[in-house]
Amino acid sequence: MVAAYFVVTAVAALANCYAAVVDILQTDRAVANAVRVGASRAWLRPLGAVKAAGAAGLLVGFAVPAIGVAAAVGLVLYFICAVGAHLRVRWYSTIVIPTVFLLLAAGALVMRLVTM
Repeated sequence: MVAAYFVVTAVAALANCYAAVVDILQTDRAVANAVRVGASRAWLRPLGAVKAAGAAGLLVGFAVPAIGVAAAVGLVLYFICAVGAHLRVRWYSTIVIPTVFLLLAAGALVMRLVTM
């Protein structure tokens, strides 16, 4: 179970690092997605910073469990809102991506709690 926790958490952290870089660099796809769900382009960098902080918190959580739990909870809440934003504008074709991120964060949270 501990090995699974490390793998799921590492994948979640890497995925969020990638998403953070895409948001911070304001790639064309990130901007288009943000506008489509009703978020301003100005929000991309702060949202990217939230993802980066969550990823860092997951990694720190390997050594300090409470920080890992807090980061995972934050990412779960973030991606619940992201899924909600997609549902709000009825953009079902891309809802898979925030849902995968949500499941990774939830998996990291559950496994961290089980292995504490």
